[in-house]
Amino acid sequence: MNRTKILVLASNSPRRKQLLALGNHEFRVTVSDVDESQLANESPRDYVLRLARAKALAVIKNADPESIIIGSDTAVIDGSEILGKPRDTQDAERMLRQLRGRTHQVYTGLAVHRVRDGSTLTELCITDVPMRAYSDDEISAYVQTGDPMDKAGAYAIQHPDFQPVKSMHGCYASVMGLPMCHVMRTLQKLDLEFSPGMPAACQTLLNYDCPVSGAILRGDSNGQ
Repeated sequence: MNRTKILVLASNSPRRKQLLALGNHEFRVTVSDVDESQLANESPRDYVLRLARAKALAVIKNADPESIIIGSDTAVIDGSEILGKPRDTQDAERMLRQLRGRTHQVYTGLAVHRVRDGSTLTELCITDVPMRAYSDDEISAYVQTGDPMDKAGAYAIQHPDFQPVKSMHGCYASVMGLPMCHVMRTLQKLDLEFSPGMPAACQTLLNYDCPVSGAILRGDSNGQ
């Protein structure tokens, strides 16, 4: 018996919705309410994977039995420090000064849960992000736009004016919040296919020639 699989995104992030739509598969959005506090001595890896799983599982009660739920969590990591969303404009300015002219990492945890049998698959994408040496005036102007206030690390990599990142060699979509090649290969394991044109569509949307897409889809370890 063929079942119609219902895809659910456990996030209200406009960036994640935009990226998931590239798969040409209808999906629903159900917002999860999860405490994002870091546990004592919790590593960045464990932190994002725990929250991704928690977000996916938090919406099961509202899901159809044939649902496949996607939970995701993204954190900006500077050394061993997890930079969350800024508390206020001063905190946003502090974070941007801290990251300026240096390379940090973005961890995105992905959890895909199939309601019918309780299967949960997880993925982790780690991307090196080299920030350019933007000026204090640029920081002030960017913070005044309000854009950093709901972003981990106080920046959006895709912001057209601030453009905090000079160049990249990893997964751009992951830094935006949803590593689409990881999503695609995980859903394939749960018998849900995306459009084969999704990787190209992602690169076109982001105006980015991704050097790791093929390796990720093949499951190569160097593509994470």
